[in-house]
Amino acid sequence: MAATLSTTLTISLGLFTLMWLIHVRIRDASIVDYAWAPGFALIAAVSAVLNGAATAHQLVVLGLVCLWSARLTWYLVGRHLRAGVEDSRYAAMRAEAGPGWWWQNLFMVFLLQGVLQWAIATPIHAAMLAAPGSGNGLAFWGGVAAFGIGLAIEAVADGQLAAFKRDPGNAGKLMTTGLWRLSRHPNYFGEIVLWWGLGFAAIGAGGDWWALAGPALLTLLILRVSGVTLLDRHMSTRPGWAAYAARTPALVPGWPRRPAG
Repeated sequence: MAATLSTTLTISLGLFTLMWLIHVRIRDASIVDYAWAPGFALIAAVSAVLNGAATAHQLVVLGLVCLWSARLTWYLVGRHLRAGVEDSRYAAMRAEAGPGWWWQNLFMVFLLQGVLQWAIATPIHAAMLAAPGSGNGLAFWGGVAAFGIGLAIEAVADGQLAAFKRDPGNAGKLMTTGLWRLSRHPNYFGEIVLWWGLGFAAIGAGGDWWALAGPALLTLLILRVSGVTLLDRHMSTRPGWAAYAARTPALVPGWPRRPAG
């Protein structure tokens, strides 16, 4: 177990260090997103090889991770290429940090994401370390179903947002239709659901309960650190935000609330 965990941590840190070196040359920290989802697929594949993972449950978990990784990578890379500029969050950090940003973000952005990636991957580690013949079919297939639901919500929300942004007439406007009418962050909601589903699938595959530590960390980050709170602050300057935020749940989809009075 220790050998597998140390190996996958080394791989995550090495992958993000490579992306940092590329970033130094092109001066665009947004490429950190290029390594996020593929890193999980790499962790899953390496863990499977190191532990001889060959049970049907383990292979399903590996397939689910690769499916999610391919979908999210396609979306994130496409979004960055269409934008053609560095993400505004990183551009603001660059401007604030000054000339030293090129090496400071090795720790503040790239290696930090490598550590978080490895920590969030507890369902993957737990599933691949599980002993053959253990597990619970109900927990496994329930987790797989939750993963599928979350993946569908995330994919639909991302697709709706991408289509909205492709229309030049929507520049500077809020996305308030489709799933975004029911939640201010439906893609994040889908992400949380699929990772909790993966956690329970890992337990069903014979993994220990620490498989849920990663989904719990991801949920905390989305709610309190780099997700809902940060994006709400960023979007609050757009016209109509106050009314949209008042009637629309932040995360869990729900029917729009009526204005007070």
